[in-house]
Amino acid sequence: MNAPAKIALGLLAMLLHGAALAQDIRDDEADVFLTIEREWEASRKDDHDEIEAMLTDDFMAWEKSSPAPRSKQSTVRWNRLVDEMGKTLRYELYPLAITVDGDLAVAHYLYSVAFRDKEGKIEVTNGRYTDVLIRKEDGWKFIAWHGGDDD
Repeated sequence: MNAPAKIALGLLAMLLHGAALAQDIRDDEADVFLTIEREWEASRKDDHDEIEAMLTDDFMAWEKSSPAPRSKQSTVRWNRLVDEMGKTLRYELYPLAITVDGDLAVAHYLYSVAFRDKEGKIEVTNGRYTDVLIRKEDGWKFIAWHGGDDD
């Protein structure tokens, strides 16, 4: 094989490898957002076991309504209290940006949620979150998040 053919073959291999790598990144971004949607749906269904399984043991959350970051155990307890106060009826997520670097992902998104309290009053709120996830053997897990309702 002559030199120009080797160069062309090398460039083609790099292009195909780059395309495969780009596809992997897009697949990872989609998987990350599916994990986020799964967590919101588990929350809507009051599935505390599912939510707890999606959080790493060293998970920390800092909700805008909280004075300080909360551990996994604290987050689970507060989620149970919110469920006693009412029910999430519907939510919608609006992804803004997802960055994946190896086994680490950061996702920024907006949300709208309709919540019915125990008295039957429905409140619609909007807000934003930044979630940090890490890839484990059994999929993406949350290691941190920050956000909450817009004021």
